[in-house]
Amino acid sequence: MPKQILVVGLGQFGMALARALSRRRVEVLGVDARAELVEQAAEFAAHAVQFDATDEADLAGTEPARRDVCVCAIGNEARDASIVCTALLRQLGARRVIARATDPLHERILLLVGAHEVVSPERAFGDRLAARLAFRGVQEQFPIGPDLLITEVDVPEALVGKTLRQLDLRGRFDINVVAVRRRRDGGEEVVELPRPDEPLSAADLLVLVGTHENTESMLRRL
Repeated sequence: MPKQILVVGLGQFGMALARALSRRRVEVLGVDARAELVEQAAEFAAHAVQFDATDEADLAGTEPARRDVCVCAIGNEARDASIVCTALLRQLGARRVIARATDPLHERILLLVGAHEVVSPERAFGDRLAARLAFRGVQEQFPIGPDLLITEVDVPEALVGKTLRQLDLRGRFDINVVAVRRRRDGGEEVVELPRPDEPLSAADLLVLVGTHENTESMLRRL
């Protein structure tokens, strides 16, 4: 049986989330007060309905308790509505509620009214873009906890031809290399477990795990 996820708020973030979930064969129920957005979501979501998500009776009709996850993706234009919706979802028995926050105060309030998890897509994207701009070769960064990051970085020119054993990134920076993405001729990419004695090439990309502080220290020095 496919996962069932309720997405409330079909603005830019909510619509992108609903579309991506649908591509992954998740049964999405999209909700928004704007008819044009509901019509757009109906083209790919399993269901899309129009109503004000602060209306308890209408929200109860989506049966939040039956959904695997409920996402309150209401954006900047209706902070109060996002807080009310999040609280109602919990009162209606939602098993897991993920809410979108626009700032730290909004985040604290959403957690106080019962959100299991709060996300800030704009802030997350800003952090990821900042790492790419600040440090040469960084392709992506993903937080995996309060202070841990996965970082994908091109092998710096100075490290080409050296092995991971020689570099000793764990000993020098307390950074773990968990995979190596190798670019083959013709554009093919292969992800492999790290081989400590295999020389790195300029076409390789390292997948690293470490704290924010240790990762930035390493990136500054390499």
